[in-house]
Amino acid sequence: MTTRLLVLQPDPTDPVGPLGDWLTGAGAELDLRRLPDDPIPATLDGYQGLVCLGGGMSAADDAIHPWLADVRAVLATAARTNVPTLAICLGAQLLADATGGRVERGADGPEVGAALVAKKDAAWSDPLFADLPLMQDVMHFHTDVITRLPNGAVLLASNPKYANQAFRLHRSAYGIQFHIETTTQVVQAWADEAPDIAATRPPRVFDTETLDRNHADIEETWRPFVTRFVRLADGALESAPPPSLPLT
Repeated sequence: MTTRLLVLQPDPTDPVGPLGDWLTGAGAELDLRRLPDDPIPATLDGYQGLVCLGGGMSAADDAIHPWLADVRAVLATAARTNVPTLAICLGAQLLADATGGRVERGADGPEVGAALVAKKDAAWSDPLFADLPLMQDVMHFHTDVITRLPNGAVLLASNPKYANQAFRLHRSAYGIQFHIETTTQVVQAWADEAPDIAATRPPRVFDTETLDRNHADIEETWRPFVTRFVRLADGALESAPPPSLPLT
């Protein structure tokens, strides 16, 4: 059976990019919905997994983008019903906001450009994160951050500036506060469109040679992770066990 994934793209400036190639290369079939023009399916019936990409808006910008409420609803449903989910940057913020977490403007300023995040203890036994290296190459470009994880969420990766870099909610809903789907051209376009944010890093951060090298490192680290996500969606990889009940 083909592993069918619903892919939500909230912003035309953040396409699925290489991530789409990694997903299809691992055997998935993508149903890409470019929001708000494409409708969000009423249910997740017929899908084995969900991917939500990033965007320039904030997670609670409903006054400008009322359809964000529908994105939060489908993310909450996926988490509650254990549909394997990969939510990226804005997607992670929407997942957190939809399930009781908190998203706010980052008190220590934007995170921009290539960076490293580190695995937390729980990541070493997580189905998707266990095989990642201790330090993972990622790409940042955001001003909002997840300041409180949802109740019951497991922190999987962190860094000194903002702690909540990656988390798992319930058995198979994953949020990552960084990007793995970008290209050199996409990041350079973001820098051009948001010069105030880009100016928080030296200009050389956005050089083509630098970004090409960054993205090669990201692919080496995250393409196998994406393959594991597809295996999780198709049932070949067992999801995380349910949380242990406290002793009474």
